[in-house]
Amino acid sequence: MSSNSIWQEPSTIKHSHLLVESYQRICGKKFPLNNLITSLPEALYTSEYVIVSHGIENDPVFNYANQAAQRLWGMNWETFTQLPSRSSAREDKVEKRDAALKEAFRKGYISGYEGIRIDATGKEFYIRNVTLWNIADAAGVQQGQAAIFNTWEYLS
Repeated sequence: MSSNSIWQEPSTIKHSHLLVESYQRICGKKFPLNNLITSLPEALYTSEYVIVSHGIENDPVFNYANQAAQRLWGMNWETFTQLPSRSSAREDKVEKRDAALKEAFRKGYISGYEGIRIDATGKEFYIRNVTLWNIADAAGVQQGQAAIFNTWEYLS
C-alpha cells in the first residue's frame, strides 16, 4: 500500500481514532480538524496541521506521521515510522525536547511548545504553538505521545 493510502490500513485507522479521542479527552477540547472529508483517518492524514506520534519504547520511534509531517521532514511513511523520535531534533536540542515530553507526560498535555527540528537533509526549522499530549486508551493506559502544530519556519 502506498504512503498516500496508509490511512486506510486497519492499524492506522485505529491509531487515528486513538489520537483524536486522547486529545479530546486529555486536552478537553475539540481536535482541530477542519477538513473532515469522508472519514476521520483520512482527514487526519491529509490535514494541513502537522501531526506526529511515537510509542512508549525506551527510545520511542515515530508510529504516525501525516502527509504534512512527511513533507516537512522530507520523509515518506516507511522511513518516518522507523525513525527514533529523538532524531527529529538536533542533538544539542534533544534535552529541551525531552523536558517538554516529560512535562506533557506529567500534566497530560502542554501547549505553546516551540523548538528547533531537523529534516532528512539536515535543514533546520523552528516549530511554534505545538500541543504535545499523551496518547492513552479509554482505560487510561499510556500508548505514547503525539504533537500537532501548523506554524513553522525554516532557519538559514
